[in-house]
Amino acid sequence: MVVAQSGGPSPVINNSLRGIIEISRELAEIGTVYGAVHGIEGVLKEELLDLTAQPAEEVSLLRYTPAAGSIGTCRYKLKPKQTEDFDRVLEVFKAHDIGYFLYIGGNDSMDTANKVAALARERGLDLVGVGVPKTIDNDVGDSAFKLIDHTPGYGSVAKYWMHMVQAANEENEGSSPADPVLVMQAMGRKIGYIPAAARLADPNREMPLQIYLAESPCSLEKMADQVNDQLRQHGRCVVVVSEGFDVGSLGEVRDSFGHVMFSSSQMTVAQAVVNHLNKVGLAAKGAARGNVPGTDQRHAIALASTVDLEEAYRSGQLAALLAARGENGYMSTILRNEPPIYSVRYDKVPLEEVANSERTFPKQWITAEGNDVTDEFVRYAKPLVGEDMLTMPLVDGRFRMTRFEKIHAKQKLAKYVPQADRK
Repeated sequence: MVVAQSGGPSPVINNSLRGIIEISRELAEIGTVYGAVHGIEGVLKEELLDLTAQPAEEVSLLRYTPAAGSIGTCRYKLKPKQTEDFDRVLEVFKAHDIGYFLYIGGNDSMDTANKVAALARERGLDLVGVGVPKTIDNDVGDSAFKLIDHTPGYGSVAKYWMHMVQAANEENEGSSPADPVLVMQAMGRKIGYIPAAARLADPNREMPLQIYLAESPCSLEKMADQVNDQLRQHGRCVVVVSEGFDVGSLGEVRDSFGHVMFSSSQMTVAQAVVNHLNKVGLAAKGAARGNVPGTDQRHAIALASTVDLEEAYRSGQLAALLAARGENGYMSTILRNEPPIYSVRYDKVPLEEVANSERTFPKQWITAEGNDVTDEFVRYAKPLVGEDMLTMPLVDGRFRMTRFEKIHAKQKLAKYVPQADRK
């Protein structure tokens, strides 16, 4: 089996990997499990880390190891015109007797897993392709939540924002005579689930908190008016804004998938908002200030949701079971059972359906003013963050994380440069 990871990592992505490795040891159908070093690029370069040979302790520590440092991820996309890349993937799989390919990622990754498995079967290679859902954006699946209720990774970033806004509110209350407005920028290029999670910090709506999603029906000018209305009422305001909120040109930089890399662009949305608020003037003494968390939203393992960790693990386990049963072309999924008590069930959905779907943030979960989310969203998101804190293993006061031994499969093919990397 080859397992690969793609796209931006999450705090719990390695727990899906742990689920795959641990259950595969119990499945007679699966022999060695390899981790493709840095995703599909590792397959292309024939860089395969032997995960079956790793000590059990190191595998178990994946629960406490965030992001994707264990086997790596990538933003390399297999595009239809890159026929040499597709041929190379199959050559590598054939050379190493690979019968199972598991891809952990978002919509693009599900599309790749589906294409690779389909092409393999066209060429007579008996390969089972299975997807494992992952994204902090919660944008995999459909808006009706029938393909997947939520993706592993989202519960932890929601918990991160719940705690960060709680702490930021304390600072803002203390420093508000000089700094009455604090603007915090959350990840979320096109979809608002991450900034929306700020409302979990204040479900009873006691803070002077405003939330602006990428989808908010609100202009920068209207935002300034609403912030000043809040200042007149409370004397201070905490603003959480999506990195995808429209403030005009930012000098955007894009990755190989065509996605805007806001943290690499010339201007941040938060700074544009701060500049605008200070330019038009605040209805209180002092100035607006900005705070732009970065990739810590994806690797703050100490704030990971224990619910998210469990669900990521089970998703990985199910993906390996689907593969062992020969169920090609599916993604393991999480579906919510009927309320009032939160529980989920693990199932499968066709990769093709996931790859061709696009989730949006429900319009009915955005308030009419465009500066908040509704209680219905809170009811959806609250169970995902859990009610306890993760207890981290420590050595000399430092986190003890997975450190795999560099045991690689012997390379059998000539060296290869991925098509998109050629000059």
